[in-house]
Amino acid sequence: MESNDRTPRTRQTRHTRHTRQASGARPGGPDSPAGPGGRTGVTTAPATPATPTTPTTPNTPATPATPAALAELVRQTRGPVLVPGDAGYDAERSGFQLAYRHRPDVIVGAECAGDVVAAVRFARAQGLPVAVQATGHGLSAATDGGLLISTRRMSGVRVDAAARTARAEAGVVWGQVVEAAAPYGLAPLNGSSPGVGVISYTLGGGVGVLARTYGFAADQVRSVDLVTADARQLHVTADSDPELFRALLGGGHGLGVVTAMEFGLVPVARLYGGQLVFGGERIDEALAAYLRWTGTVPDELTSSLALIAYPDLPQLPEPLRGRYLAQIRIAYTGSAEEGERLVAPLRAVGPRVSDELREMPYADSHTIHRDPSDPHAYDGDNALLSGLDAAALLRVAALTGPDAPTMCVLQLNHLGGAMAKRGGPEEAAGSVGHRDARFALRLLSPLPGAEAGEDLGAETGDDLGDGGPGFGEAASDGPGSGEASAEGSDAALATVRALHAEALAAVAPWRIGRSVNFLFGSHGERPDAAEVARSVHDADEHRRLAGLKAHHDPENVFRFHPSGAAAADRTPAVGTAVRG
Repeated sequence: MESNDRTPRTRQTRHTRHTRQASGARPGGPDSPAGPGGRTGVTTAPATPATPTTPTTPNTPATPATPAALAELVRQTRGPVLVPGDAGYDAERSGFQLAYRHRPDVIVGAECAGDVVAAVRFARAQGLPVAVQATGHGLSAATDGGLLISTRRMSGVRVDAAARTARAEAGVVWGQVVEAAAPYGLAPLNGSSPGVGVISYTLGGGVGVLARTYGFAADQVRSVDLVTADARQLHVTADSDPELFRALLGGGHGLGVVTAMEFGLVPVARLYGGQLVFGGERIDEALAAYLRWTGTVPDELTSSLALIAYPDLPQLPEPLRGRYLAQIRIAYTGSAEEGERLVAPLRAVGPRVSDELREMPYADSHTIHRDPSDPHAYDGDNALLSGLDAAALLRVAALTGPDAPTMCVLQLNHLGGAMAKRGGPEEAAGSVGHRDARFALRLLSPLPGAEAGEDLGAETGDDLGDGGPGFGEAASDGPGSGEASAEGSDAALATVRALHAEALAAVAPWRIGRSVNFLFGSHGERPDAAEVARSVHDADEHRRLAGLKAHHDPENVFRFHPSGAAAADRTPAVGTAVRG
């Protein structure tokens, strides 16, 4: 939009909204009655937007929207329609990731699937690309112009205990599903953080607390409600459209706007789990012991190891300040007695800073990882590995530890088990890439001061990851916080990217690809963006997804999609990571 167009649009939008509310008339979009429950039934979209495939002209849509067109969009939607300058615009465009923030020409705060249909129809008519955001955990490159569909109001959850299924709308976060399922002794395949969005996390595959026992979250999906690029509503199942259904489950970003999803729940009411934490003097022994130990445990045990060099900051708890710690996170679905036996080799490493392994209700599973709940700025990369030896892991630890040029959190997820098996309850295999990986090595770094100045990527452009970086308030209190310039933020990002590249090079002999769920940051801006995009799937799967993208979105309306999303007739854009 040109700046001289914004004032009349804003006035017209506000006037129309006020008139509608005062009269008591609240028509939904033309398709809003569709789906169970109408306004509270089918809902909105992937929780994680990403980088545009082709650059857009900043703040200038192909066909500027007129006040009349905006007024008609307001009439057709239940949720708010916002443009720059409106009250609530800044809050609506913001998410958990503070390093990047959308700058759309128009925001639709969708309340139902009909709002999504109206928004997509409007965007097509005005020549605007479309992005979607629920929580913004995995937000990578932000939109600059275009239309943003905010789905956070779509918060309906329904559990069918007899069928062991749940239905979640597009703005639902995992904590809501865990809470709704717990009274029935059931659990979803959620990630480590309760604040991550369900939809985008699942579209990326979803590596969660129970992953080795029950597989990827995508493996449990029964149906997907989708708004297509031509503004049609589809109910997609393995029977109705097996190709599209398979593509959505592991490669679905950029194929449409998911408004709701139904998925299976598993019979888990309790866990044996928590953390074993070792101090810096025991880290070498802990790493070697952990690698050996992962080769001995059953599929019922899912675990990860994190190395964090905590800064010496007053807002951190005293036991963490300035310490380098190894945290081994455990989730075991068997008995506490057997769990104690299984972790004995880890305890044999030596004295621990803390030992919090215990039996817990599944509703407390988020306490295993203790992911931060406060928004902050961060960037991250990852590698899926066929194996790993202790020497290489120690090399990565040395590069990313206390002597690193910038803070870096290393996390090693033990994969395999049910994740290595294709298919879900009905053997409808999804498109999750590199199922044969044994480990996922994740590197995450704060971007100090990025949230204090201009948004990173502001001049260049939901929720896939399963969790945030594992550092809380420390992310926003590095040197120079509150006074960083755009140049300083760019320099911080360059330092982080260089460190991550060097560390991941140490595991190159085992590297088979990347997980889209663990990509954080504007990877579409990297010189090797095409390689990053291709690394999420093997070559055949990548080509197949590109063909489906060309078929379902030939005009690339949904161009702000994550790294795994293939683009029609061009190299896929790279972006976000999910935690959803």
